[in-house]
Amino acid sequence: MKTRIKAAHEIAAMRESGRMLGAVLTVVSKHVAPGISTKELANIAAAELKSLGGKPAFLGHQGFPDVICISINDEIVHGIPSPKRILADGDLVGLDFGVSYKGMLTDSAMSVIVGTPKKPEHKKLLEITERSLDAGIAAVHDMVRVGDIGAAIEAALRPGKYGIPRDLVGHGIGQNLWEEPNIPNYGRPNTGPWLSAGMTIAIEPMVTLGTYQIVGGDDGWTIRTADGSWSAHFEHTVLILEDGAEILTKREQ
Repeated sequence: MKTRIKAAHEIAAMRESGRMLGAVLTVVSKHVAPGISTKELANIAAAELKSLGGKPAFLGHQGFPDVICISINDEIVHGIPSPKRILADGDLVGLDFGVSYKGMLTDSAMSVIVGTPKKPEHKKLLEITERSLDAGIAAVHDMVRVGDIGAAIEAALRPGKYGIPRDLVGHGIGQNLWEEPNIPNYGRPNTGPWLSAGMTIAIEPMVTLGTYQIVGGDDGWTIRTADGSWSAHFEHTVLILEDGAEILTKREQ
């Protein structure tokens, strides 16, 4: 389904959905600590969202078995929470969450380090991945082209020679979790589909310390780096405005 210009009531629902999402990720990220299991974090997310009045967008989507994706170290995205996955000091953890409210969906992700970073480059990876998300959002305006967004993200990452998985991309969002067009994290300016004010998209750079190549996990969901290098993931759902973008999934600082 191609993303379309949203009606005023749909935008209002997405603002509320995004507000809930930001609040849940803020709470979950504060519970990230050595010794906690990824399933415990998922239970926290589910309980917090229920208290806010939203519904989980990921649970049951194409068969996904939980409310949140939690990916560790070389896992890029789509990690399944498990009581057996216990976080350790220095782990790099991606938290990817989606919310449905009044039939409208939002999607957002953040990465955090458990306790003390094992290497300085892990902290730097988080910083530059989030910076590349900011760069992609800053490129958004009415009649922007998808290639302009991807080029801005890529330019922010290029000095560090980071890996950008080609098969993992952002997307349109609204009535459905994944709507067209895809929003790659690389590209050439003045190429790709045009986007208009009133559309909503999820911009989500996924960045590795090594290769851009990926491999699928045995569980049918988890996607890892092919060379075992660690990765980070940041994402916001944004509303395209005439002269910029409104972030719908802001988190408390």
